[in-house]
Amino acid sequence: MKKIKIVLSLLILISIYSCDDFLSEKPDNRTEIDTPEKISELLVEAYPTMSYFDIAETMSDNSFDSGMPETLIKDEQNYNWLINTETAKIDTQAFYWDACYRAIAHANKALQAIEELGNPASLNPQKGEALLARAYSHFMLVSFWSQRYNPATATTDLGIPYVTKPETELVVKYTRNTVKEVFDMIEKDITDGLPLVTNDYKEPKFHFNKNAAKAFASRFYLIKGDWDKVIALSDDLGSRPVGKLRDFASYKLLTPENQMIAYASSGAETNLLVVSANTIVQRSARYNRFYLSGPRQPELFGAATSLFNKTWLYNFYTYNSSITLFCPKFYEYFKYTNVTAGIGEPYVAEVLLSNDEFFLNRIEAHVMKGQIALANDELEYFLSTRTTGYVATDKVTQAKVEAKYPVIANEYTPFYAMTPVQTSYVKAIAETRRRDFIHEGIRWFDVKRFNIVVNHETFNKPTNTLVKDDKRRALQIPLHASSTGVELNPR
Repeated sequence: MKKIKIVLSLLILISIYSCDDFLSEKPDNRTEIDTPEKISELLVEAYPTMSYFDIAETMSDNSFDSGMPETLIKDEQNYNWLINTETAKIDTQAFYWDACYRAIAHANKALQAIEELGNPASLNPQKGEALLARAYSHFMLVSFWSQRYNPATATTDLGIPYVTKPETELVVKYTRNTVKEVFDMIEKDITDGLPLVTNDYKEPKFHFNKNAAKAFASRFYLIKGDWDKVIALSDDLGSRPVGKLRDFASYKLLTPENQMIAYASSGAETNLLVVSANTIVQRSARYNRFYLSGPRQPELFGAATSLFNKTWLYNFYTYNSSITLFCPKFYEYFKYTNVTAGIGEPYVAEVLLSNDEFFLNRIEAHVMKGQIALANDELEYFLSTRTTGYVATDKVTQAKVEAKYPVIANEYTPFYAMTPVQTSYVKAIAETRRRDFIHEGIRWFDVKRFNIVVNHETFNKPTNTLVKDDKRRALQIPLHASSTGVELNPR
């Protein structure tokens, strides 16, 4: 029954495309969005329906050159922090750029329709969802196509175009806002939208429900360094969110396929926002040469990498004799458009926001507030749900954290200052997050905000190093966007 529920949920998401037509038509010919029902239907499409997972993961230090002879051009380009030249293909940088701006267009059209209906209180849930969805897509765009947020340079750093109105012309030339302007507008949309969002959906995990909105806001404020807001947003989780984190131990009883299904299930308590993405990310372990290679897996997941020196609960499998390994997180549903010809589109349910990330954000904020005892308790609880053979005597202490994660000069350099103790704890949390979200691209966000150096080795080639403040940390603007006037990133 669980498998049937997931497949049906995917079908619900990928079958609602009727409102998408307005994006490809002359504005005067677009369908009028003039009822609450039409607005709600429109908002189904206000989320990026393409995946960033492979792009971000391949750029991070989670990826290695496995040496497989076959590879996709985009994967090698991502591994070397280059622009994707195959702009019209699935899982490319341009594909995700377009998906975000397409989602923004739907959110803006919904907000315009709400305004034209007189902005009634009855439409507050739709308004809140539209604002959060618009903020999320802009946040993802600025996270990939701009340099990291730093208040000292944000007023001059190139951001991305922040679009707040529906397009009224077929071709629009956009200029880039600064990073500060983008962050200010994201924060305004979050602040205005948070009080309005609701859980009153037939499938709340496919919308910006209350907890999903808070989790996204906590990610945003973590990047900004606003620790008090991160903590306040996560107060409902508490310091021991029993039953709210992912139950990796239960996955041991499932087949790999059922683990994939369970991971992104809307019934999993930890999953807060799930999207059906048009992606081949599930095939990465077979075809992406630059992935988690078998020989390098112990470097990330050996028992020695655990604070308790015990085996992690994560499961790994292989399609190719351990050349590359995968943690079963992605179940592909192939939607046939022509069964006879075998033609169709692959979709994967992806978890965009979860309690697991939300809770780690909270722990980091407590560390940055100097609340080490509280952070010890919270980190211990989180690790207990990820550790094989955890017992009550497995304690997180400052001495253990400092010994396992010693301070290395100039390794972690966020825009804010950290004490040596904070540095060790932040490193412990970042390394925990790195493992927990393997294959999901979250590591790239930490690589950027902490300015971590990444060394990518390639067979028969010199090591390619992403140094601190490297201009390649901001993806180059897609070719079709720069050709219409969007300013390129410096190189």
